[in-house]
Amino acid sequence: MTDRAMDGTGGRQLAAIAELVGLARGLGVAVWLRGGWAMDFYLGVVTRAHVDVDWFVREGEVVRLAEALVAGGWVLLPEPPHDRQMDLVKGDVEQSLTLVGHDEAGRPVVPAGPWAGEPWPEAMLDGPPGTLAGITCPIVGVEAQIEIKRMFPVWNPALARRPKDAADIARLEAALEVRSQDGRTTRKS
Repeated sequence: MTDRAMDGTGGRQLAAIAELVGLARGLGVAVWLRGGWAMDFYLGVVTRAHVDVDWFVREGEVVRLAEALVAGGWVLLPEPPHDRQMDLVKGDVEQSLTLVGHDEAGRPVVPAGPWAGEPWPEAMLDGPPGTLAGITCPIVGVEAQIEIKRMFPVWNPALARRPKDAADIARLEAALEVRSQDGRTTRKS
């Protein structure tokens, strides 16, 4: 993606990421970028256009963050159910705050809805931060990103596998392989 493309929606999405990260830090709220933007922050380059910005936020902290965003001009949408996800919009940028709970052992789980208690990948929230365009942000661990993209159509058969997910998986696996060969990280088998 060209730098010129970042002057449009992509640039506004990056500004929204920086805004949310700053608010979360100020509030002491833990957040993790997920989805396509998390991949780009891991790779350090914008790979494609993104529809929205996706986050994981601990269920007990999401309301404070959403309130701070609303105070900053974001509009909280009535759907989906707020015990699972809070979607906010400002202009042409949408951010989705997906709630993450924890089980008795501290592992991440779906906190509510029909899949309440179902586990997310165990090391999902343990990855190092990513950096893009001078913004450093907590991101979902790379192996968990791959697992989520690979498994989502299995977990929810109503959602078809998307071509962009297959491309994202290939990019992430290639980057993990390069980093593994460089000795910068190890890849789980």
